[in-house]
Amino acid sequence: MPRPISATIHPAAIAHNLAVARRYAPNSFLWAVVKANAYGHGIERVFASLHSADGLAMLDFAEAQRVRALGWRKPILMLEGCFDASDIAACAALELTTMVHSEHQLALHAAHPQRLAVQVKVNSGMNRLGFALNALPAQPLQAMPHLAISMWVTHFADADIDGKASAPLAAFEAAMDGLFKHYPSLKAPLSTSNSAAIVAVPAAHLGAVRSGIMSYGSSPYAHQSAAQLGLQPAMQLRSQLIAVQSLKPGDTVGYGSTFTASAPLRIGVVACGYADGYPRHAPTGTPIAVDGVLTRVVGRVSMDMLTVDLSPVPHAGVGSAVELWGQQVSIDAVAQAANTIGYELMCALAPRVPTAVA
Repeated sequence: MPRPISATIHPAAIAHNLAVARRYAPNSFLWAVVKANAYGHGIERVFASLHSADGLAMLDFAEAQRVRALGWRKPILMLEGCFDASDIAACAALELTTMVHSEHQLALHAAHPQRLAVQVKVNSGMNRLGFALNALPAQPLQAMPHLAISMWVTHFADADIDGKASAPLAAFEAAMDGLFKHYPSLKAPLSTSNSAAIVAVPAAHLGAVRSGIMSYGSSPYAHQSAAQLGLQPAMQLRSQLIAVQSLKPGDTVGYGSTFTASAPLRIGVVACGYADGYPRHAPTGTPIAVDGVLTRVVGRVSMDMLTVDLSPVPHAGVGSAVELWGQQVSIDAVAQAANTIGYELMCALAPRVPTAVA
């Protein structure tokens, strides 16, 4: 029989979560972000759940081709823009909207004057991509009428921290007001909101919002759970116990002997490890469920196995059901215990894990 680990994707949860995003920002264009193969969920698996979005945002041109082949006819936004001239041709052929965020990209578009819809990225403090607020490329853009500007965009570094989006939002809007005053032909709607700002910064909704992590049922906040935001988990990772051990006081568990039993203890061995995408650095105490009962990981996660405390579930034995994350165990709780974020766990799901759609 196959190894008992499996993942289940719930497209209905994604459709629900997009509806939640829409309720937060009812007057904004809604981009559903599907980069990284829909955050590890699989574009083909979740495609049917995306139709309520106004557009899809991604960065891989092969993924853009995939969603067009699946029948998506609404806008597609390439978040990192074109990398070379062949991407410009792909934008034209697939009717994509591309981001322009650097002098290098401006030069690329000037050298290959294909008529395209573009969005212009502005750096309001993230300091990754985008033109500086005091150096917006007004004259170069006016010299390239083949680029039709559909939106001016920025991305917040700290929208998940109360009040931290206010200053960059004000600076961005002020810079845009100044630009449009002097160059009215460049005027276009503004876009600033990621998932955190969709939920908590109504003033930042503006012309368009980008629903990323919230689409998949994970919270953009450390202090507020997905359930509290009305979100539903879209990925469930499950396995089974494949062995049980009885420990005496002083016995240790796993590589490095990082866990020592202080009393007699039954532990279960789960068919899941870091080669399946579970975080190796998840410590003792990371939440997990056995036969529907919450318990904890103990000892170090290995390549193919991890071990759990069976004290709260004394009836458990070989074959007992285990949920690593999903319906009962929040992926955010696992991520927080492992000092990471739900995004990483979703994207790290290994190809060897059999994955089905609910």
